[in-house]
Amino acid sequence: MTPNILVVFIDDHAQWANGCYGNSEIRTPSIDFLADTGVLMENAFTPTPVCSPARACFFTGQLSSQHGVHDYLNTWDPRVNDRAWLAGRKILPQILQQHSYVTGLTGKWHLGRSFERQPGFDYWYEVGDTHFENEALIGPWPEAGRRPQRYDPHAITDRAVQFLRSRSFDHPFFLFVGYIATHSPWTDHPERLVASYRDCHFRDIPTDITYPFGRMASESLMSTRFTPREALAQYYASVTEIDEQVGRLIDELDTQAIRNDTLVVYTSDHGLNMGHHGVWGKGNGTKPYNMLEESIRVPLILNQPNTLFAGQRRSEMVNHCDLFTTLLEHAGIDAADISRHESTLLPGQSFHSLLLGRNTTAWRNVIFGEYGTVRMARTRRYKLIVRYPAEECQLFDLDTDPRETVDLAAEGRHRELIDQLKTALEKYFETYEDPVLSGRRVADLPSFNEEEVWRLPDGDSIWW
Repeated sequence: MTPNILVVFIDDHAQWANGCYGNSEIRTPSIDFLADTGVLMENAFTPTPVCSPARACFFTGQLSSQHGVHDYLNTWDPRVNDRAWLAGRKILPQILQQHSYVTGLTGKWHLGRSFERQPGFDYWYEVGDTHFENEALIGPWPEAGRRPQRYDPHAITDRAVQFLRSRSFDHPFFLFVGYIATHSPWTDHPERLVASYRDCHFRDIPTDITYPFGRMASESLMSTRFTPREALAQYYASVTEIDEQVGRLIDELDTQAIRNDTLVVYTSDHGLNMGHHGVWGKGNGTKPYNMLEESIRVPLILNQPNTLFAGQRRSEMVNHCDLFTTLLEHAGIDAADISRHESTLLPGQSFHSLLLGRNTTAWRNVIFGEYGTVRMARTRRYKLIVRYPAEECQLFDLDTDPRETVDLAAEGRHRELIDQLKTALEKYFETYEDPVLSGRRVADLPSFNEEEVWRLPDGDSIWW
């Protein structure tokens, strides 16, 4: 039987902010249940540590230097939001539609033209902001209820349940649920949850020296930093708030007796610093942009009873491009055929066999990332960051320096290791990147927002 696929894709949900990933104070019973009865990927990463590019990587299976989205899209700017940034690219729901899937999106899209249903989706409920100013509902079924007057933590789930109950039951479904509660500003979450966290020790937040390789920017300059305990209480509450909604989705699958027929995926676009390294935010929380572990690590949990080998914690390094290829294989679709048909190399490696409890000796030992002109090669132990066009390098030993405070490249004693990792990094991008859309020439591409570091004078910031 062709499996249903439910992808829960969170905005700014860091890997560290989950009970199943070791947080001792945050309450995530529904997510923990999925992890305990499914497969948890311990080393899951985003290809780009900021919203829009990460989402584009998931939907296309391509790198930012292939699809051309290199920074978050300022959807308040009509020039940005009116553009279909993935136009001409066949995205995951379109592929699934061609294989008899009925498809839907509820929540955040953040890839342009959010006010209209995008190709590949039968059902569309897009919420572009935590206050729902950009709310758009477009679908084949009657609209249910009136627009809320303020932030409604249940609205995205309500629409997801509407999709699950109104869809054609003769076809498998793909549903993308994009929750946004964990995004800044970290305020105004349900008081019943926030109050329960205000007396926390927040002992899982390390006491760090301030990030020594740049200056604070973007969300790091918000007033949040002056009320860190309240911001953390709000953030922890937002995670529990989402966890409650995930529980509703699981209950709905149980109610329809389709849990065993449905692959549930829980992940996020990228990680988040909440005072880690003195940073608030993700890759753009500093200038120059960072590739801190808290920025690039994401939760990734996959669960389908009686199909996946449950109770696994896998250590292989994977990312959203791998997830794209894995979902295709799980749906019985050959990613190689898609690649040939679209004349595009897919960098992702399917980890479907790992979900079934099989081991492989062919898995990669290095993972790559990028953010505009910044690129990264990360092994189990070392992380190399290269900043173009100057090709300035930073090297961190994550075993001896897990807080990334000592740049070994500055010592001059690791030239051979740096050369090896840089060669692997350049070979990887030479293999997959589109020379026209490459991050190395991002300043020549259309603007994504008003604070792109490659367009501002050195050190400038227009936020707060």
